[in-house]
Amino acid sequence: MSTVEVICPREVPLGGLRAMQVRRTLPSRERSLVGAWCFVDHYGPDLVDDTGGMSVPPHPHTGLQTVSWLFTGEIEHRDSDGHHARVRPGELNLMTAGSGISHSEVSTSDTSVLHGVQLWVALHEAARSGLPGFEHYAPTPVRGAGWEARVVLGSLLGDTAPVSTATPLLGAELVLEAGTRLQLDVDRGFEHGVLVDTGAVRVDGVEVGRGELACTDPGSATVEILAAEDARVVLLGGPTFGEQIMMWWNFVGRSHEEIVAFRDEWQRQISPAGHVVADSQEVAAGRFGVVVGEHLPPVPAPALPAVRLRPRG
Repeated sequence: MSTVEVICPREVPLGGLRAMQVRRTLPSRERSLVGAWCFVDHYGPDLVDDTGGMSVPPHPHTGLQTVSWLFTGEIEHRDSDGHHARVRPGELNLMTAGSGISHSEVSTSDTSVLHGVQLWVALHEAARSGLPGFEHYAPTPVRGAGWEARVVLGSLLGDTAPVSTATPLLGAELVLEAGTRLQLDVDRGFEHGVLVDTGAVRVDGVEVGRGELACTDPGSATVEILAAEDARVVLLGGPTFGEQIMMWWNFVGRSHEEIVAFRDEWQRQISPAGHVVADSQEVAAGRFGVVVGEHLPPVPAPALPAVRLRPRG
């Protein structure tokens, strides 16, 4: 059995007047990354009438990929590379920011309950300055005695997701009936994280409760999950990232100065002087572009902290 580190979530407001709350386990004081996974938000089930749902106006990203995965509800995605898609339960939206992109995410008007995860993947130096992109994938469930799995990234349980990533990754949703013991054959070179969405489980013998993230280091060829009750978990994995990163707001970079430059460029771009009107469509010259078809105004960047940002990883 591997050594298991359990990270407890902290609640963070996502924004808006009523501020939908999310439970964040990465980054944390204990750990910054699991493989290339650098950001794990878990939310819901939230009644949209009470929380206002998800309404995230256009905002920028650099140096990462975003992974949107829902258990309940529906979210509409738009980005400055021209992609417009909806993500529904059991489907994956993977957006690559590369050198720069902006996007919005808004729960649809007929969504009454919102429940899912929002994840980030850091891009290696060789990939982080590439072009933006987008992939949508709906995996076919894989089933066994007392369990069901959906593999959205990488390979697990004999299934492989046909989704391209800049670094080897594993991402899967596992639903287990009470009493099910599932031993997963995994890559010995990967770090792994098990996020518990519902129920309670034991990961390699260690108890992990709802909202907690159980992390293991490389070295083990298996991860064992025992469901103490009906449970759903998200399994993440990847080789040790091997590079230090700088994370602030919506940017992943490599230095304090680079993050400052990203912020300044976004602020200039969303200022009135940074926009022109062409064919009734607002267009911005610059790294992050304009989210096509989105009428919500872009989000200004917050003020930088008074101290220098510190690297992670």
